Amino acid sequence: MDPLVFTLVLTAAVLHASWNALIKIGGDPWVRLALTNFLGTVMGLALLPFVTPPNAESWPFILGSVVVHQIYFVFVCLQYRYGDLSHVYPISRGVAPLMVAFGAYLFVGETLSPQGIAAVITISAAILSLTFSTAWKPGEGKGVLFALCTGVTIALYSVIDGLGGRSANDIAGYIAYLFLIDGLPFGLVIIFLRRHTFKSSLKANWKTGVTSGLLSYPAYALVIWAMTQSPLTYVSALRETSVLLAVLIGTRLMGEPFGLRRLIAATLVVLGVGALQFS
Repeated sequence: MDPLVFTLVLTAAVLHASWNALIKIGGDPWVRLALTNFLGTVMGLALLPFVTPPNAESWPFILGSVVVHQIYFVFVCLQYRYGDLSHVYPISRGVAPLMVAFGAYLFVGETLSPQGIAAVITISAAILSLTFSTAWKPGEGKGVLFALCTGVTIALYSVIDGLGGRSANDIAGYIAYLFLIDGLPFGLVIIFLRRHTFKSSLKANWKTGVTSGLLSYPAYALVIWAMTQSPLTYVSALRETSVLLAVLIGTRLMGEPFGLRRLIAATLVVLGVGALQFS
């Protein structure tokens, strides 16, 4: 993988873990995520004068990604309602690279080197192992279920946007129009559902929601661009190293448990990333 792509995807991973932590920490996650999405729409709108509108071939991918993202947003909120950040986040991110690998092979014809396959499996297995080093709280089985559903949607929109970005005549235009549309449906539904308490919830959550948005959309923009430069599976696996930061935030700032297993898993993720880079 090109060193620039490698560095930018790791940067995206840090941004992604940070905005997920902001959604999880207290308050109303539904309103926070709605604000995050609205900020993405604002960013997309601001970019329109500087980009070329998407070509006809890329529009089905944009619309497909928007649909999948709305489902993803729901599952993200539900997984954090029932589960710890350091528990459900690794599940949702850990299953995605393997699914992306299958989708990339099926729809793009991407094949990986033996070392690349070993690196992706190592990263995913290490990420998933993080979930077994914590005691489950009552009701956290629901969090695990929703985390698995989140992982499926992550794989779906990753493959869709990887293909869409490659079909676009202007990757910046693809990203801008995706952001413009993507943030509206979920946000409008939440405003309607929270219409009686939205003002008070907005007052309590707007700072966190806006900060989350400032982190979220640059993170995904980097990933979409990276998927036009490198195999989808490599980008997905590298992106999911964000779980290391998520576990650190969960255990150090939220009082979630930490142990030797998580330290070993973190080490394996780092080794997997190194193998991925040199594959």
